[in-house]
Amino acid sequence: MITCATAQVTLKKLNMSKQEENKEIFDDATGIDEQAVEMRDIADELEGEGADLFAATVEKNKAQKKEPSPEEIEFQKRKAKEEEKSKKQVLQFEKAKLSPLLLKYSIPAIIGMLAGGIQNIVNRIFVGQAVNSYALAGVQIGFPVMALFMAFSFLIGMGSMLLISVRLGQKRKKDAEEILGQCILLSVLVPTFFNVIFHIWIDDILVFIGSTETILPYARDYFSIFMVAMIPFSVSASVNNVIRAQGAPNVAMGTQILASVLNIIFNYFFVMIFGWGVKGAALGVFLGNFISLFWIFGYFMSKHSYLKVHAKNIRIFPKALKPVIVMGITPFLIQLANSLQNFIMNINLGTYGGDTALSALSIVMSLSTILLMPLLGFSQGAQPIIGYNYGAGNYNRMKGTLFRGMIFATIVSIASWLAIWFWAEGFVAVFINNEPEVEALAAHALRIFFAALPIIGAQIVALSIFQACGKAVRSAFLSLSRQLLFFIPCLLILPNYFGLEGCWISAPISDCLTFVVTTIFLIFGLRSIKREMEEKGVGNLVK
Repeated sequence: MITCATAQVTLKKLNMSKQEENKEIFDDATGIDEQAVEMRDIADELEGEGADLFAATVEKNKAQKKEPSPEEIEFQKRKAKEEEKSKKQVLQFEKAKLSPLLLKYSIPAIIGMLAGGIQNIVNRIFVGQAVNSYALAGVQIGFPVMALFMAFSFLIGMGSMLLISVRLGQKRKKDAEEILGQCILLSVLVPTFFNVIFHIWIDDILVFIGSTETILPYARDYFSIFMVAMIPFSVSASVNNVIRAQGAPNVAMGTQILASVLNIIFNYFFVMIFGWGVKGAALGVFLGNFISLFWIFGYFMSKHSYLKVHAKNIRIFPKALKPVIVMGITPFLIQLANSLQNFIMNINLGTYGGDTALSALSIVMSLSTILLMPLLGFSQGAQPIIGYNYGAGNYNRMKGTLFRGMIFATIVSIASWLAIWFWAEGFVAVFINNEPEVEALAAHALRIFFAALPIIGAQIVALSIFQACGKAVRSAFLSLSRQLLFFIPCLLILPNYFGLEGCWISAPISDCLTFVVTTIFLIFGLRSIKREMEEKGVGNLVK
C-alpha cells in the first residue's frame, strides 16, 4: 500500500495527459460496480502499470457485460407503454367526470355480454318459427345441463383470469403462461368428460330434468350435438377471460361478436333454408364457437398478445390449480344455483302446465338474457372505478360511481319493464306464430315474471361495491340469496297452492325479497366501508 506522503510526491510527477486518460477510463466504467470506482481512485494515484492495469480491467468488465436481448428490449417497451397507460387510467379514475367514465367502461361490457347471449336467442327464434313450440320446449328443457357446463366453464375461466391478473401484476409472465396452458387443457377435459356421461345416459338425463314424451325427440336431437358444441364454447369462454385479463377488452368483445354473427348465419341457412330443424340449430352453435377458436388462438400467436400459448404448458400445474378453483368458486356456485333453479322450474311447469308451459318458459328465459345483460354490464363497468377509489381512500367518488350505476341501471330496467308490459305479445310473436294457446300463456308469463324488473337494476349494481372492495363473503351471500334463499323455496311451496301461477309469481316475489336484503346490506355496508377507510387510511385497505 502506498502511503499518503508517497502518493502526494507521485501525483506531482504525473503529467496532465495521463490524468485525463485515467478520467476517460473511469467515465467508460461508470455503472459497472463499486469495486471499479475504488480502482479508479487508486489508478489516479499510480503511474504507468497501475493505470494500464485499471484500463484492462474496465475493458474486461465491459466485454463480460451482456447486451439486452430483443425479448428484453420488447419487454421494456411494453412496460413503458403499460406505465403510460396506467398513468392515463389513474388520471381518469381520479379526475374524469363519473357519468361519462362509467359509460365508457360499461358499454363495451354490455355489448360483449349481449353478443354472447344472442346465440341462444337466435337458436330459439329460428326453431320456433321453422319447427314448432314443442321443438322450442325441447331446446329449453336441457338448460339445467347447459348451466352446469357453464358453471365449470366459469370456474376455470374466471379463476384463471383472476390468477393470471395477479401474476401479471407480480411480473411473473412465465407463471401466467403456465396458467393459460392449464386453462386450455381443463376447458377441453372437463366438458369432454361430461359429454361422455351425458351421451351414455342422454334419454334418462333429459327425462329426469323434465322432458315429456312429446318433447324428448326434439331435446335428444338438439342436445346430442349441442353438448359437443360446449367443448369449443368452454375453451372460447375461458380463454376469452384471459384476453380480457391482459388488457384487451375489445379483442374479447370481438370474439363474442364473431361467434354470435357466425351462429346467426349458420342457423339461418341450416334451419330456415335447409330445414334441418333442431339439429341444424345445434350444428350452427358448434360451428360458430369452433371457428371463433381460430380467432382466439390467432390473437395469442400474434405480436399483439403479451401472453403466448406454448405446447409445454398444456398440462396441469398443481401449484396453480388450487388458487384457480378458489378464485373461480363464487361464479361457479352462482351458475350451479341457476342450474338447480331451472331444473325445478322445468319439473313444476311440466307438472302444472305441460308442454305449453315449457314452451312459454323458453321464451321467457330467452328474453331474460336480453333484459338482464345491460344491468350486469353496468355492474361490471362500475367495479374497476369503485375498486380504484376504494384503494385511494376517495369515499365520495366511490359512492358517486355506485349511485350513478344504480340510476343508469334503474332507467334501463324501467324502460325494459314498460316494453314488456305494453308489447309482450309482439315479443312472443318473434319466436312463434299461429299457436294462440302458447302465445297467450307466454305473454302472460312475461308480465308476471318480470313484474319486479324496475328494482332489479339497482339491486344488481349494488352488489358491485362488495365485489370491488374485496368483501367476498357478503358478495357471495347476496349473489346466491335470490336463487337459494328465495326463488327455489318459492318454487317448492307456491305451486302447491296456486298451481302454474305459483311458478310465475315466484320470480317477482324473490326479486322483491332480494332487493330488501340487498338494501339493508348496502346501507350498513357503506357505513362499514367508510369507517374502515377512515380508520385504516389510504393504502392499507386491501391486504
